[in-house]
Amino acid sequence: MLALTLALDLAAAGLAWRPRPGDRFVVRRAEMCDEVFHLADMVIEARHLASGTVFSFNGTTEWALDSVPQSETVWLPGETQLRVALGSAFVSLVRADGGFVVTLKDGSRHRDPDAENAYALALLAHLSAAP
Repeated sequence: MLALTLALDLAAAGLAWRPRPGDRFVVRRAEMCDEVFHLADMVIEARHLASGTVFSFNGTTEWALDSVPQSETVWLPGETQLRVALGSAFVSLVRADGGFVVTLKDGSRHRDPDAENAYALALLAHLSAAP
């Protein structure tokens, strides 16, 4: 799973999140950072209001939460979402030396033991190189 620190770095680098069912996120509260939530229409749904998007916890899913603004959450994009965000900059993902290496069109290589983290490192480099 994507490291929270990389997810925070991606958000700071400008990776936009348009919440969809299946997306993973954490709430930016110290006591909740270890709890990963998944958007699902029957359980936790994204409601788009004039004031911004809020995630509503339906039923008894999380009795302590009714809703939380998207601005108080951190998206944990998955491998496919990270690859899509790389777009045409992505060349390959290969398994190497007990980990994964993502190669970009510019020739840069980004290595991590976890494939999602390797994608995230590549995306961070790509976003920081973008004009």
